[in-house]
Amino acid sequence: MIAMPMSHRLGRLSLVLLLPVFAGCASHAPAPVVDRGGAPVAVKPAAAVTMDSGDFYTVKKGDTLYSIALDHGQDHKDIAAWNKLDNPNLIKIGQQLRVTSPEGAPVAVAKPVTSSGPVEVKPVAASSNTDSFKREPKGGKVAYSEEALARARQGDAAAKPAEAKPVEQKPAEQKPVAAPDDVDWAWPTGGKLITPFAEGSSKGIDVAGKAGEPVLAAGSGVVSYAGAGLRGYGNLVVLRHNGTYLSVYAHNSKVLVKEKQTVTKGQKIAEIGSSDTDSPRLHFEIRRQGKPVDPLKLLPSR
Repeated sequence: MIAMPMSHRLGRLSLVLLLPVFAGCASHAPAPVVDRGGAPVAVKPAAAVTMDSGDFYTVKKGDTLYSIALDHGQDHKDIAAWNKLDNPNLIKIGQQLRVTSPEGAPVAVAKPVTSSGPVEVKPVAASSNTDSFKREPKGGKVAYSEEALARARQGDAAAKPAEAKPVEQKPAEQKPVAAPDDVDWAWPTGGKLITPFAEGSSKGIDVAGKAGEPVLAAGSGVVSYAGAGLRGYGNLVVLRHNGTYLSVYAHNSKVLVKEKQTVTKGQKIAEIGSSDTDSPRLHFEIRRQGKPVDPLKLLPSR
C-alpha cells in the first residue's frame, strides 16, 4: 500500500469535517428575494390571520344559543343561519360562533363625469367702438366753476356705497335632536318596583304584580323571541326595537305573541306570572347593543 503524503491526508480530513456544516446549511430554504431595481430585499412570510373577537364568540359551559343571542343583541335564528346550525340546541363548549352579520356594507363606486360632447369655442367679436376707446382719454379736465364743483361732489357721494348696518339676530331656540335609534319608552306594567337595576348582579328591574295582569310592550318593535328556552327567565318575550335596543319581559304566566310578529307600543304581549320565580312579578330589561342598561334612566318618571 502506498502511503499518502501528510498534506493530502489533512485535506481529506478537513473535507469530512465540513460536510455536516454544508448539509445543515442546505436544510434551511433561503428567504425569497425581490429585486426592486436596487439591492435585493428579503421578503418575510405573512403572519397568520386571526379571528376578530368582536365578530366571534367561544361557547362556554351553560351557554345556549338563546342566551348568546340575547347577550350580543341578536336574533338566535340569525346566529343559527350565520353558522349554518341545523339544530340550534346543539352547540358545543369551545365552538366558535359568528355573532355579527357576515355581510359587509355596500361600497359606493364613484363614476367618472363624462361630457355630452365637445365644447365649441367661438371667437369674441371685436367691438365697433374699439377705435373710439383708443382715441378717447380715460379722464379729462374741466374748468373750475361752482356748478362743476357741485357736480363732482354729487358724483363722489353716489360712488360711495351705503354703509350696511349689522342686523341683530336673535339666537334660535335649539331643540334636542333624537337619535335614529332612540325609542319612545313606556312602562310595561304599573306595579311597584321591588328590585332595582344593579351592575353585575341584576340585569334589569323587577316589578310586582298580580297573576294575569297585562304586560305591555314598552315600545314598538318585532318579537325576536317568545318561549321558555332561557334558564332563569321562565316564559320570556324579547322585542327588538331597532338596531340598538332590545327589551326583555320575563316570568310571564302566558305569552300572547309569536316570533317575528310586529307589535306597537302599549300592546298587550303577555300576562304577569311567577314562572322561574317565587312570586308574581315582571322582570324587565333594556339591552343596548346586547348590554344591559338601567331601565329607570330611559323609562318616563312616574
